[in-house]
Amino acid sequence: MKSHDAHAGHDHGSQDHGNHAGHAHGPGHGHAPASFGRAFAIGIALNVGFVAVEATYGVLANSVALLADAGHNLSDVLGLVVAWIATVLAKRAPSPRYTYGMKGSSILAALFNAVFLLVAVGAIGWEAIQRFGEPAPVAGKTVMVVAAAGILVNGITAWLFASGAKGDINIRGAFLHMAADAAVSAGVVLAGLVILYTGWTWLDPVVSLGIVAVIVWGTWGLLRDSLAMSLAAVPRGIDPAAVRRHLEALPGVIALHDLHIWPMSTTDVCLTAHLVMTGGHPGDAFLMETAQVLRERFGIGHATLQVETGSGAACFLAPDHVV
Repeated sequence: MKSHDAHAGHDHGSQDHGNHAGHAHGPGHGHAPASFGRAFAIGIALNVGFVAVEATYGVLANSVALLADAGHNLSDVLGLVVAWIATVLAKRAPSPRYTYGMKGSSILAALFNAVFLLVAVGAIGWEAIQRFGEPAPVAGKTVMVVAAAGILVNGITAWLFASGAKGDINIRGAFLHMAADAAVSAGVVLAGLVILYTGWTWLDPVVSLGIVAVIVWGTWGLLRDSLAMSLAAVPRGIDPAAVRRHLEALPGVIALHDLHIWPMSTTDVCLTAHLVMTGGHPGDAFLMETAQVLRERFGIGHATLQVETGSGAACFLAPDHVV
């Protein structure tokens, strides 16, 4: 039997993954942007400044809604920092110990952001519930002005990450958080307007709980996807059954076993599979073409195919397993 890295130009004695950063694909067909360093720097600077302003006016205006939103924006700053660090680490070259480099750090960053946000909303919700029992006057006009500034800050930050939201769950996490914050700030503006004209101070904690609901709703998908990636699950957007059918239908393939598809990072997908081809080894051209189709059709950028041609391959003719 022969093991062959479908990206290489010749056979290898063992499964060998090359470094193919130029062909990195996310789960699907989108290309992940090479760098968002400038976007992270601008987004972090804008949000740090806004958090300071919003927290100050939240105290002065006695608004738990503003304080809640400031706390959420502070968690987003930390999230942006973690995501930025992950994008930098993901570019580090492989080493003898970290043979994939540190690409998996982007998955850990997405998982960290999801867990951190869900923990943070607990404090926000608790404070809002307590405010129902102890209502306090709220400066509606101040709330409106500060929250309106939040729409601008969060909207600009979300726009900076919009182009990478489809190709990288790490970038998508940053984009979704900023876009949700812009929407939440719009809700706070509306609440401030109503409080200003009606005096309904109970609306402030109601909006706070609304913020909690928006955060949980927006974060749940990120938590689900990042947790699945950390467990090496087949990335969302890739149908493993379709991949199996495609490989089984290749000319000369009479059986397929040990098919594995997993994310190397939030933008790179790997595949390994054993192709039973008792008619003989098909040659490098066949393997290179197979890898190209896997890349273009399924977004799998790193494919390692092992061809088995000897008599021992017959033991795999019975159905095996897929992971």
